Amino acid sequence: MPKEVTDVICPFCGTLCDDLVVTVSDDNKTILGVKNACAIGAEKFNHQRQPGRVKLPRMRQPDGSYKEISYDEAIDWTAKMLVKSRKTLMYGWASTSCQAMSIGHEIAEKVGGIVDNCATVCHGSSLIAIEDVGVPSCTLGEVKNRADRVIFWGCNPAHAHPRHMSRYSIFPRGFFTVKGHKGRKIYCVDCRYTDTAKCADEFIQVQQGYDYELLNAFRTAARGEWLPDTVGGVPKEKIIEIVEDLKSARFGIIFFGMGLTHTMGRNHNIDIAINLTRDMNDFTKFAIMAMRGHWNVTGSGQVLGWQYGFPYAVDLSRRDQARHQTGETTSVDLLNRNEVEACFYIATDPGAHFPVDAMISSSRKPTVCIDPHINCTTEISDIHIPVALVGVEVGGCAYRMDNVPIETRKVVDPPEGVLTDEELLTKINLRVDELLAKGGA
Repeated sequence: MPKEVTDVICPFCGTLCDDLVVTVSDDNKTILGVKNACAIGAEKFNHQRQPGRVKLPRMRQPDGSYKEISYDEAIDWTAKMLVKSRKTLMYGWASTSCQAMSIGHEIAEKVGGIVDNCATVCHGSSLIAIEDVGVPSCTLGEVKNRADRVIFWGCNPAHAHPRHMSRYSIFPRGFFTVKGHKGRKIYCVDCRYTDTAKCADEFIQVQQGYDYELLNAFRTAARGEWLPDTVGGVPKEKIIEIVEDLKSARFGIIFFGMGLTHTMGRNHNIDIAINLTRDMNDFTKFAIMAMRGHWNVTGSGQVLGWQYGFPYAVDLSRRDQARHQTGETTSVDLLNRNEVEACFYIATDPGAHFPVDAMISSSRKPTVCIDPHINCTTEISDIHIPVALVGVEVGGCAYRMDNVPIETRKVVDPPEGVLTDEELLTKINLRVDELLAKGGA
């Protein structure tokens, strides 16, 4: 008799929806259906039962084909690669648990690796800005229950975080927002008209690359100072009108995405957005939040932060100290400069989003990819090690985009013999200890 597992955490995006209901078979091996998830989140669960799933590690052969090997062989090969390499890039971590990350970092300390996560190519500039000036933020629960002015700046949650608007930011009725959407004023600021803009009360089209200038104009208007006739394609009358409306809010929130982090100005865009938020706190309560994408990339930054003081691109190659410098210890730059001797990818697919030159550099080095799926990166790796799906076949801690830790739930058993990330990394760690004890033999 099939059974329903309730209050399941979705392991897709940083929203970490916690109200999913998953139907599983009576033998607890197969997912039969998913309720309450968005289409992408549901597919992450449904993929568990797709035919052709890899259940044993694969080693690339000289002719480019792959041959199945045992976990013990894959662990031994990986450990020897890590010990032999003087500088290994250990990239990914966004789709695994915080517990697995901690074990991976221990390995990196021993072998002198560089630990980097997906923030290096998305919200790294946000983290730089937050390190520079701090951040007046809040939780998504506060947004749901209090926010009556919501700004989406350079982000499109309708596509990237499909249930964000229905659970937290636009439509839900909260304790102090009993009218839901009707009690909120929604702004969307972007250089193009998006599906999120369709849900907004007002769309402000900023000229591409002029986000910094427009944010500065908002700050200027808040102080009642002089403004030119237009800033970034937006008339000064509209800027003043919006700022006055924001001042009248009971609680306001700015959600920003890669429209700010990946345009001219980078971290300085975030600096000034944070300072605009501080300015608005002179008049009312205002907060700001980054729309983090991969479901546990925030957790990777948290674990690195409390262990080493830096949220990404942590260089442990000197072993006696952790170093961080954007442009120097970040993954793409290291690969482009050919500065690493081996690559260790886990819970990510850089082959799908890194620049081609970086992946060409990666393909010429000993490479291990740990991932449940076959993807672009597994096909240029020497070893592909399949693991259980975190948040589906094994639980673990993950951080929501608002930095709230949530314990994910196991829904079904993994395929027989398939290790979890924690189990695999623990075995690699033990093998590294054995090799180091023998002098790296």
